[in-house]
Amino acid sequence: MINLANLTTERRNETTFGLDEMSVAEAVKLMNQEDHKVSEAVAEQLPQIEKVIAATIEAFTNGGRLIYMGAGTSGRLGVLDAAECVPTFGVEPEMVIGLIAGGQKAMTVAVEGAEDDAELGAQDLKELNLTANDMVVGIAASGRTPYVIGGLDYARSIGATTGTIACNKQAEISQHAELPIEVDCGPEFLTGSTRLKSGTAQKLILNMISTISMIGIGKVFNNLMVDVKPTNEKLVERSKRIIMQATDADYETAARYFEEAEQNVKLAIVMILTNSSKAAAAEKLVQANGFVKKTI
Repeated sequence: MINLANLTTERRNETTFGLDEMSVAEAVKLMNQEDHKVSEAVAEQLPQIEKVIAATIEAFTNGGRLIYMGAGTSGRLGVLDAAECVPTFGVEPEMVIGLIAGGQKAMTVAVEGAEDDAELGAQDLKELNLTANDMVVGIAASGRTPYVIGGLDYARSIGATTGTIACNKQAEISQHAELPIEVDCGPEFLTGSTRLKSGTAQKLILNMISTISMIGIGKVFNNLMVDVKPTNEKLVERSKRIIMQATDADYETAARYFEEAEQNVKLAIVMILTNSSKAAAAEKLVQANGFVKKTI
């Protein structure tokens, strides 16, 4: 039998006793107060988060991938972060991957027993043809999910770099990774509901890992997402605005270069800033490893 008594994420929150008798106003205020504790808890883990990001940048630089894996809410958050890297940073879907115990259907329905299958975690990584250049981050609010542990053990066995995000101190998964992150937000507002403070903490950390790692490989110029994919009307207009902000060009100029660059925002920016043709600007970006600042 699993002993959950020592897990912070399973303890009852004394400040929310009588939750079912509170008014909506009281519950909202109290939930907001609890949520304030999340960023403070994450701040305590910034040195460990920095290490995970540095390792992820190294993996990308060496042609590797970032692979998240988890079960339930933890797995869904990893899948979400991976999916959002594609339009935000213009990367291929294979560069950042989210694995969830039980596969795609587990995004919306619980898959019985999947999170307890350590071999399934290893198998999912084998099917991705995991290499030593990849970075694997296991996510588990409880810090003990067998699916994640199985994946981490396999990743380490082939030399991939491993990190973890747990919402309990002295988490079991931390023993199976080189770079563990343990964030303690205190007991949940609703006892055991780790989609709340734990989920928020995980999302904040995942935001840091993916965003700052992408900055580290040249996907950002100043504070602009210059590799954004203009996949809809809003993003087309945002792309033109980014070109204007990066170059001080007017709207008409930005729009013209945007089209000349075949809707490649970064290329359009380099064309304007270096007064180069499309071909010359593309070559400058290659020489600069994709960093706009190194082309000017």
